[in-house]
Amino acid sequence: MIKKTRNPAPKDLIAPGPAVAPAAVITHFPIVGIGASAGGLKAFEAFLSGMPPAAEPGMAFVLVQHLAPDHKSILSELIRRYTRMQVFDVEDGMVVQPNCAYIIPPNRDMAFLHGALHLLEPAAPRGLRLPIDFFFRALADDRRAHAVGVILSGMGADGSHGLRAIKERGGLVLVQNPATAKFDGMPRSAIDTGLVDIVAEACDLPQRILEARHLGNEAEAGLKTQVVETMEQKSGLDKVCILLRARTGHDFSLYKKNTLYRRIERRMAIHQLERIADYVRYLRENPQEVDLLFKELLIGVTSFFRDPAVWEVMRDQVLPHLLAAHPAGATLRAWVAGCSSGEEAFSLAMAFCEAADPHRSLVRHSLKIFATDLDSDAIAKARQALYPASIAKDLSAERLTRFFIQEGNGYRVGKEIREMVVFAPHNLLTDPPFTRLDILTCRNLLIYLGAELQKKLLPVFHYSL
Repeated sequence: MIKKTRNPAPKDLIAPGPAVAPAAVITHFPIVGIGASAGGLKAFEAFLSGMPPAAEPGMAFVLVQHLAPDHKSILSELIRRYTRMQVFDVEDGMVVQPNCAYIIPPNRDMAFLHGALHLLEPAAPRGLRLPIDFFFRALADDRRAHAVGVILSGMGADGSHGLRAIKERGGLVLVQNPATAKFDGMPRSAIDTGLVDIVAEACDLPQRILEARHLGNEAEAGLKTQVVETMEQKSGLDKVCILLRARTGHDFSLYKKNTLYRRIERRMAIHQLERIADYVRYLRENPQEVDLLFKELLIGVTSFFRDPAVWEVMRDQVLPHLLAAHPAGATLRAWVAGCSSGEEAFSLAMAFCEAADPHRSLVRHSLKIFATDLDSDAIAKARQALYPASIAKDLSAERLTRFFIQEGNGYRVGKEIREMVVFAPHNLLTDPPFTRLDILTCRNLLIYLGAELQKKLLPVFHYSL
């Protein structure tokens, strides 16, 4: 039986009035998740010391640090010396309020749901625990554009996977300059993802967050520019597309305007630019910003066996039907279009193995998967087939054991699955399609394209099959 109670937040944080469900009192303020490991105390001190002393930040700060299970945390005592905000050690179900800081307790994972922090017993062995990734993913799912992720000093790569989730949902990502971190492993790993919006000294990050905090408000409101397109905005958007095409060779002019505006205005806000004409000028003066915008436009949502029910149908119904229609020894051909960092292609390979040989006795067919994406950096990552330990949340223990090899602090896809997949950069709109296919998957790509491009691609996919 589950006891349906929750530990209340401190009384001085809750406005008087009738009791209501937590979801009913949520206000849309940003939640800043801050992750650190080794060297974290000094980094937290620098971060909070950089908060403008008279400022009411209008957001909450949640500090997640790697701690030994038997470690008595003194973080909250230290933090109180450097901030005017109220500081709390998190209790299960604690409601989050703005202008407060919350500290994770030792030996706990922490999630965020409907305005409250929830504590869970860690599922992974001590050496493989990634509490920052765990919290960032939950924060991104719940707060979306109001999620802010910050990575400070630490060893390893915890937080890098969670940062992708925050970026995918329109949040903001900041990292301590590795040169100023006592341990630069976590900051460098985060920067290597290519998803970081701002890199600065820890003491400068609070001001940068305050300057960009209206990002979430604009995303929540839907952005004015999605409703009214002025001549200036249209002209500016066309010029941005011209600069993108000139530098990257890819034409975004027929992508959905809402998506383009949203991503462009994120970059404008980070640089504190009010008009799109100012951003066009900034792009021309700073070619590296074109590269950053290009990466921003290519961010994709992906994970192993995303939408599990879909994969159950694929494994239990679609693949057995295809296998029955092919003679023994035949090779099926598949194309995963828009494969991002490879999780979907490898998921298809694993589902095929489970459908073709549920008892692991004799595989009578083979599968060749062509996995492509516009983002050459994502393809390079997919070819490595090395993923953080946090993928264990998306995979059963049986699949991890059968299809992966534990390597360092992560998992590498096993040789049997890797050899089924060929990764390659590919532009769906200009490059020749793969043909004679039995399976074609294209998920979460068409939604970013305008109707004209959708009408062009669907016949190409039909021809490929």
